[in-house]
Amino acid sequence: MTLLGDMGTHMKTTVDISDGLLQEAKKIAQRERSTLKALIEEGLQKVLKDRSQKPRFRLRKATFKGKGLQPQVDGSSWERIREITYEGRGG
Repeated sequence: MTLLGDMGTHMKTTVDISDGLLQEAKKIAQRERSTLKALIEEGLQKVLKDRSQKPRFRLRKATFKGKGLQPQVDGSSWERIREITYEGRGG
């Protein structure tokens, strides 16, 4: 079994895994008459599949009924709009 199907090549790598997690994984691999490599590949495949199917966050449309900016701020810079908004409010 290779990650994401047979890509024709295999790569060796080193990862740091906590001792407890590694021991548990070895026990499961032994119990299932499998290998640690197969168990890691299976886990990675599941995580990648789950994450690729997770819908991306989309900000909902949040518009307000109105007629746009008030005439006194129409065409003003963001800084000026902020000044007017917080005027007299300690901001």
